[in-house]
Amino acid sequence: MVAISTTVKKHVEAAIAEAAETGYSAEDTARSMLSFVMAIYREHREIPDIIEELQYTIDNLDPNKEHAFMRP
Repeated sequence: MVAISTTVKKHVEAAIAEAAETGYSAEDTARSMLSFVMAIYREHREIPDIIEELQYTIDNLDPNKEHAFMRP
């Protein structure tokens, strides 16, 4: 069985490549993808849970900083 991250990475890379062909940057593509991720989250999760998820990600952005324990 293929890991979900492998599948998602393949599609993200394809989206970035396709968007680049029309002049969009990887950052533009990521911003657009994030809006779709947020829409999916809002369909299935409560706002406080989404905030907690995003705050965890924000708190662990610095690759040189020790990461907090991952959520279960």
